[in-house]
Amino acid sequence: MEPAIYLAVLAALLLFWVRSKGVEYIIIHHRWVFVCLFLLPLSVVFDVYYYLRAWLVFKMCSAPKQHDQRVRDIQRQVREWKNEGSKTYMCTGRPGWLTVSLRVGKYKKTHKNIMINLMDILEVDTKQQVVRVEPLVNMGQVTALLNSIGWTLPVVPELDDLTVGGLIMGTGIESSSHIYGLFQNICVAYELVLADGSLVRCTEKENPDLFYAVPWSCGTLGFLVAAEIKIIPAKKYVRLQYQPMQGLKNICETFSRESQNKENHFVEGLVYSLDEAVVMTGVLTDVAEPDKINRIGYYYKPWFFKHVEKYLRESHSAVEYIPLRHYYHRHTRSIFWELQDIIPFGNNPLFRYIFGWMVPPKISLLKLTQGETIRKLYEQHHVVQDMLVPMKSLEKLIIFLHSEIKVYPLWLCPFNLPSLPGMVHPKGDEAELYADVGAYGEPRTKQFEAKASTRQLEQFLRNSHSFQMLYADCYLTREEFWQMFDGSLYHKLREQLNSKDAFPEVYDKICKAARH
Repeated sequence: MEPAIYLAVLAALLLFWVRSKGVEYIIIHHRWVFVCLFLLPLSVVFDVYYYLRAWLVFKMCSAPKQHDQRVRDIQRQVREWKNEGSKTYMCTGRPGWLTVSLRVGKYKKTHKNIMINLMDILEVDTKQQVVRVEPLVNMGQVTALLNSIGWTLPVVPELDDLTVGGLIMGTGIESSSHIYGLFQNICVAYELVLADGSLVRCTEKENPDLFYAVPWSCGTLGFLVAAEIKIIPAKKYVRLQYQPMQGLKNICETFSRESQNKENHFVEGLVYSLDEAVVMTGVLTDVAEPDKINRIGYYYKPWFFKHVEKYLRESHSAVEYIPLRHYYHRHTRSIFWELQDIIPFGNNPLFRYIFGWMVPPKISLLKLTQGETIRKLYEQHHVVQDMLVPMKSLEKLIIFLHSEIKVYPLWLCPFNLPSLPGMVHPKGDEAELYADVGAYGEPRTKQFEAKASTRQLEQFLRNSHSFQMLYADCYLTREEFWQMFDGSLYHKLREQLNSKDAFPEVYDKICKAARH
């Protein structure tokens, strides 16, 4: 039985069960009980199953043999859709609750669902320094394999369950992005099934327009079936330096300066209040001082953002050596800091030692069981936004967020935005240093109102030539959306590939009206 069928059966059983009145009451009023007793153990089962499956498939070299057949099956489904009269748009058949976005797309119920069971690593070519993967391969899967053989991705977006397809069709970023750019910038080739059922490969030289139009397109040009991604040699540790900072101007200047220093392999900031932050810089190394090694990924260790806050409270700099994979997934166990709202005592040492090995619960299972009441509460009283702003606008954005939303901590991650064709590029003709500002949590301002506050934020972003990540709530009008993003190449490809009649426009997949 394929994993998608397992998940569909499980989803049906869970939905049936949670709709009973007693369980619904617990989920609404004592969500932590439900999460600890049911979702945490179930998440472990999921992780073990997928880990063993990925290990067996790679060891048996069965993925490359099955890949071509699976792609042909996708082509068959697309041609059947066409022969049946192309009555509705197409979309992937992956259930909406399996995505990392907090919202489930309504369009899944009305569009033609094309089943895409592509979740394996196909090949690691150390000579060409490329890994070829299917779109549903996730970051935990990639780092587990590559790090074990001495390699890694130049950019490893944080959460284990983020998939390659989502990071290409949406976007991905990490603390090495000031050197390598966004996740799309480390990809060298894409393979897609188009609206006519044909299979096409695109690179910077082969079908270059399509290559540059695919990122941020959210699956509205074709179905991604494989990607080739750069790999680099890995090292054992990240030498991480913690620098506590006071004063917003000093924070922004230090963060910008460290981001421009290419000797820093990693740069990250956590902002704990308007004028308090910790800026972290990391360097890859094979040598570590034994008394300074911190295996932060172990289940009994403090949540990373709490560990970092300790240096701020003690007001002193420090250096640690963190094992590479522990560093890559340092925010995974606490889902950045979102888990503290679900399990308020989750960072308590007793809880960590007894139950920490099961953390975190799967985001997909949290979505599946949240119910309408919790969904509305999150929508009105919870912010999850990533904003990509020019580094020169960082200080103004933090002041704006403090005034309008006041969510802390804020995550700061720098990235180099090259001047290339596509939906997202700098205003000028040269590459520019940007910062991703992640705001996740409950607003602490009395005047917060989800739609009005997000609309003001979106206006700020448009005025500063900034961008809003597409997984989050979007209240932009269609006209405003295409003011924020450059749609010239995207719309050209939609015409050339006859995608307009096969897939909805990207705006119609991410706008508020398309999600619930």
